[in-house]
Amino acid sequence: MKGLRWGARTLGEILVTLGLLLLLFVVWQLWWTDVTANSEQAVTIHALEQGFGPAGVPGHGAAATLTKVPFGEAFAIMRIPRFGADYARPVLQGTDHDTLTKGIAHYPGTAYPGQVGNFAVAGHRTTYGKPFSDIDLLQRGDVIVVETRTSYIVYEVDRHVIVTPDQVQVTAPVPQHPGAKPTQAWLTMTACHPRFSASQRYVVFAQLVKTIPRASTLPASFMAVPAGTVG
Repeated sequence: MKGLRWGARTLGEILVTLGLLLLLFVVWQLWWTDVTANSEQAVTIHALEQGFGPAGVPGHGAAATLTKVPFGEAFAIMRIPRFGADYARPVLQGTDHDTLTKGIAHYPGTAYPGQVGNFAVAGHRTTYGKPFSDIDLLQRGDVIVVETRTSYIVYEVDRHVIVTPDQVQVTAPVPQHPGAKPTQAWLTMTACHPRFSASQRYVVFAQLVKTIPRASTLPASFMAVPAGTVG
C-alpha cells in the first residue's frame, strides 16, 4: 500500500511537471515568438528604409526593377492601412519556415512587386509576429502599399477566397487560372485558416492601381486608415 501511494504521488508530480512544461511551451509559442519576431522585423524594416534612401529626392530610386533576390533576403516593405497607421512588415524571398518567422514570405517563381503576373506572398496568422493575423478584415478597395528601393507599388483589394492547401492555382500568374497568360499585375496574400489551424488557406487578391517612383513620394491619401479600423 505504501508503495502504491508513493507511485501515485510520483506519477502526479510527473504529470504536474509535464503540464507546466506544456504551459511554458504555449506561452513561448503564442507570446514570446511575437515579441522577438516583432523586434527583429522592426530592425529589418529600419535597415531596408536606410538602404532605400530618402523619398522625394529627384533622381533617387531610378534603378532597374527587381529581377532576382537571393533566398532569405528582405527586399520590400508592405504597409496596410487597414491594419493600422504603423503597420509595416518586411518582405523576404522564400517561403520556408525560417523565412516565414522573419516577416512576409515571397513565393519564388512568382512576379515581383508591380510586375505583370502575380506577386504572391505568405504570412503567419499566429506566432512569429503574425503579420497576416487580420487578413480576414481586409475589404474590397482597401489599399496595400509595397515599398521597394525604386517605387511605391499600390494595390487595391479585389476579393478573397478560402481554399485547401493543395489549391496552388491561387499563386498562378493569373490567380486561379493556371496556364492563362497574364496581362495585369496582381498581389496574392495567403495565410493559414482558421486561426491555429493549417487545414485551409485564407487568400486575398489585390490588383495593381498605381506605381509611384520614390522620387515623387507617396501621397498621404494612400496611407489613410479606413474608418472603423481597430488598432
